[in-house]
Amino acid sequence: MDMPFELREYIEKEAQTFSRSQLVAAAKSLTDKYKNESGKGIRLVTKPVETAAYAVVRMPATFGAVSTALEYAMSHYEGEINSVLDIGAGTGTASLAVSCLCDSVSEYTCIEREQSMLEYGKRITSFAISKGNVRWILKDFSQKKPEEKADLVVASYALNELDEEGRKRVLKELWNSAEKLLLIVEPGTPVGFSQILQAKEMLEKEGGYVVAPCTCNGICSLPKEDWCHFTARVSRSKLHKALKEGDAPYEDEKFSFVAFSKEPVSTAESRVLRHPLIEPGKITMKLCTKEGISTRVVLKKDKESFKKARKVSCGDEF
Repeated sequence: MDMPFELREYIEKEAQTFSRSQLVAAAKSLTDKYKNESGKGIRLVTKPVETAAYAVVRMPATFGAVSTALEYAMSHYEGEINSVLDIGAGTGTASLAVSCLCDSVSEYTCIEREQSMLEYGKRITSFAISKGNVRWILKDFSQKKPEEKADLVVASYALNELDEEGRKRVLKELWNSAEKLLLIVEPGTPVGFSQILQAKEMLEKEGGYVVAPCTCNGICSLPKEDWCHFTARVSRSKLHKALKEGDAPYEDEKFSFVAFSKEPVSTAESRVLRHPLIEPGKITMKLCTKEGISTRVVLKKDKESFKKARKVSCGDEF
């Protein structure tokens, strides 16, 4: 899901406060920091120019990933979400994504440790979220347990900045803060997926019920050398392309996620794990099912199934 035009326009206007050279330098510095220093507890985005650059290069991709993950989760959750707790909220991207998908939400609480990110988040959520109250709290969730509770707790690209011991402790705290659902989104890398797997195993022991993307609770059937990840395609503006030093009009954000419910839910019967292989007269899909990982071949003579198979992509149910 692409970020709405109004939000993209707002981000571009905010960036105009700084020169192109300042933004390019800040974007490069952030890339280096996230590549080399993430997970060490080091503060990564501290200056207004870094926040503006971060908004241009990361908010559209994060918005796409959270939106896609939330769509998958909400397709199997029948309850109503009235409140959101956004942990490590950054510039408020996850809350913005929720606001575009869940009309029932009336209360947002965003917890962020960096003053610059928080101030930016206040401005953009005030501009974009007209329905509902948005409260921002300056706090480091990795150091101080969140006392707040909400129907939906979201941690997007936040837990990967902690060490393993910190993640386990914070996961339990977030699960206690979630009244109904907990959504965790991480980079779609082997490391990101391993952290999602750890979260899945821990939350199942805490009595949680997986909502998505997995088709059931229990041990993941993927071989150890493989990992489960999905893709959100997002468009790039001219400024976005300049700061990323790329020419493509879009980028594919790979992400892994898991959503857990406090109550039992019906999960997908099967989910497509890789982009289907389309050949003349047949489509081959790798599926995650309740019985494990399987390969499904759909032939053209199976008209209805073939028609459906042509429309699915990685992450979709089949």
